[in-house]
Amino acid sequence: MNTIGHYINGQTLADSGRLQPVFNPALGEPVRQVAMASRATVEQAIASAEAAFPAWRKTPPLKRARILFAYKALLDKHADRIVAAIVEEHGKVWEDAHGELQRGIEVVEYACGAPEFLKGEHSRDVGPEIDSWSEFPPLGVVAGITPFNFPSMVPMWMFPMAIACGNCFILKPSEKDPSAAMILAELLTEAGLPPGVFNVVNGDKEAVDTLLTDARVKAVSFVGSTPIAEYIYATGTAHGKRVQALGGAKNHAVLMPDADLENAVNAIMGAAYGSCGERCMAISVVVAVGDQVADELVKRLKPKVEALAIGNGQTRGLDMGPLITGVHRDKVKSYIDLGAEEGAELVVDGRTLKVPGCENGFFLGGTLFDHVKPGMRVYKEEIFGPVLAIVRVASLDEAIALIDAHEFGNGTCVFTRDGAVARHFTDSVQVGMVGVNVPLPVPVACQSFGGWKRSLFGDLYAYGPDAVRFYTRRKTLTQRWPSASIEKAQFAFPSNG
Repeated sequence: MNTIGHYINGQTLADSGRLQPVFNPALGEPVRQVAMASRATVEQAIASAEAAFPAWRKTPPLKRARILFAYKALLDKHADRIVAAIVEEHGKVWEDAHGELQRGIEVVEYACGAPEFLKGEHSRDVGPEIDSWSEFPPLGVVAGITPFNFPSMVPMWMFPMAIACGNCFILKPSEKDPSAAMILAELLTEAGLPPGVFNVVNGDKEAVDTLLTDARVKAVSFVGSTPIAEYIYATGTAHGKRVQALGGAKNHAVLMPDADLENAVNAIMGAAYGSCGERCMAISVVVAVGDQVADELVKRLKPKVEALAIGNGQTRGLDMGPLITGVHRDKVKSYIDLGAEEGAELVVDGRTLKVPGCENGFFLGGTLFDHVKPGMRVYKEEIFGPVLAIVRVASLDEAIALIDAHEFGNGTCVFTRDGAVARHFTDSVQVGMVGVNVPLPVPVACQSFGGWKRSLFGDLYAYGPDAVRFYTRRKTLTQRWPSASIEKAQFAFPSNG
């Protein structure tokens, strides 16, 4: 069986240590294996990045941007190859994998603007013959730890901006679907990136802990579940690192009585069941304002959920593929069991799904609960699967209070035709990313991505302008050239007068 190693100093590195199988979740069988990096292997990657940093830091931003322009072209050229790896190892359907890759490429495009966003700030004559300006030098060696659900997009939320800012980057992708990251690394080298500027180490907690504790790594970005995000943030900051850790979510869609119901239902279907619900921005709760709205919503959702086209993502035109592992599928199943036990009405049960030709695959059908209560675990906890819960409330303010009371504050949206309702909702709700008639309000590349409350640990969001601040540190210079005459010592604190 083919073994995936690591990508260090511009070349693939074999590793004969601990190995872990990589599954095709649609078939339920291993297709290759991946090496789990030892501390020594990770330290080798760090040393490679550290050695490459002085020259890369001195490389003009325009030359860095030209490499990224070439990289963007290569990503377009090899898109089907990357998508095929995602479909095989993640199980995502073909069209969804293409969409993921495109959103990652958009960040590469934004990073090509490095000469603009790194040009600094300048103020002339802030005092008598005194000029002041700010620069944004890179941190050095930085790292990213990314999840299984977006094996190309989430890494590209991080490393294009990091290297555009002059840093050297170490990526620790998910060991469940590592091939896409290796392809991304190879294409960077083909685009002209110097060896050592971008490295990939595959592994588990040993690799993560090495990145978090090694003093040569100056910053760590993470996307994943909240318990791990808390650990990443606490461990990294305790070792003097800048840390950005994006955690879990329980995203609510508020459905108002005046909404365009059919369009809202179609939008909710895609947002709830796309990528099998394995998205941190997935809509997992619909808050229906009024019983009449809720009844009509259930009436329209039920046949659509039952008709979801589910199968191997190699087949084009499907709605959903499998979940990532058998263990995760069984965990999601246990939440469906729990919801029924807690008293929620199980409108559509996805536990009995069988996919012909994929009998051993990790499949689960779309599931729909109605009459879910805020005290139920299926409401409170992140399920990360194709399970949608409907909660009924009497008013918009009750819906907002419900959302605000939840521990997560990643994304939310409201479906309405009323501008006053939309304004009140967007102004009031305590969530980081908010949509109006947009169920997945993921910011575009020139904005920044991040939630509130226990969905984000750290002060800065991912990609966009916040990424420039995260991967650089401000240096402010104040300069004055003295005149030929001898000046007296000044003992008062200097002012601009």
